[in-house]
Amino acid sequence: MARVILVADTHIPKVGPALPGRLLEEFAGADLILHAGDLIEMSVMEELSALAPTRAVVGNMDLPEVRSLLPEKVVVEVEGKLIGLIHGWGPPMGIERRVLSRFSGVDVVVFGHTHKALVEERKGTMLVNPGTPNDRRFSDRLSYAVLTIEKGVMTPEIIWLD
Repeated sequence: MARVILVADTHIPKVGPALPGRLLEEFAGADLILHAGDLIEMSVMEELSALAPTRAVVGNMDLPEVRSLLPEKVVVEVEGKLIGLIHGWGPPMGIERRVLSRFSGVDVVVFGHTHKALVEERKGTMLVNPGTPNDRRFSDRLSYAVLTIEKGVMTPEIIWLD
């Protein structure tokens, strides 16, 4: 069994000096952390990597240092399942179609950008947007997600923080 933490749009230090302590406690012990962009600074990646292996992609708000170090998209394999990770772009309407168009053959696409949590299936591919754990712009609620993979079954869950 694998427990994968999904997070996006942390916007550190714009919305605060660091990730909330509660979040760090909940992320500890994960098998993998996937950050779907808009870290802003690499300190977020360092903080998450201290808790568990971490992969991340660049978002539209990330600083040049982050842009030079992180890819726009990545595919990772966990327990035989392929997870596509991308930030997303453009207006909220149609973002699901846009992010899906960047991958083929993946089991799930994890994305951010809208700050709104989402779990749905389209064309046989699961879509998960973990929302944002600390930036209330464009979102009524704060959240992240957990993707559990056990015996070939993926179970996504949105974790509401408020």
